[in-house]
Amino acid sequence: MNDKIRSYLPMTETAFYILLTLQQVRYGYGIMQDVEALTKGRIKLGAGTIYGSLSRMEKDGLIKVVGEENRRKSYIATELGSELLRQEIARISEQYHNAMQMEGMNDEQH
Repeated sequence: MNDKIRSYLPMTETAFYILLTLQQVRYGYGIMQDVEALTKGRIKLGAGTIYGSLSRMEKDGLIKVVGEENRRKSYIATELGSELLRQEIARISEQYHNAMQMEGMNDEQH
């Protein structure tokens, strides 16, 4: 994996949720809506944040434009973007399992 891609790890929540939603074709506003729904309103991406992130991710080869209609671009994750997402999910999963293991140890000590 190249250094540009490594710079995404660990991923920000913004990048994580953008790649997660772009496992299917979405346009910018649709991504914003999906992220807000997935996080039950905890994360609300603004237009500047989303379009800046999309531009960088497209330049880095993580996503690609698959259509444009009425100045509205549709995006999808590339194979590289999907692989990065899988790596981040594995990293988060490891953290979760380690935390649960430690929590169990702490419960036994009390």
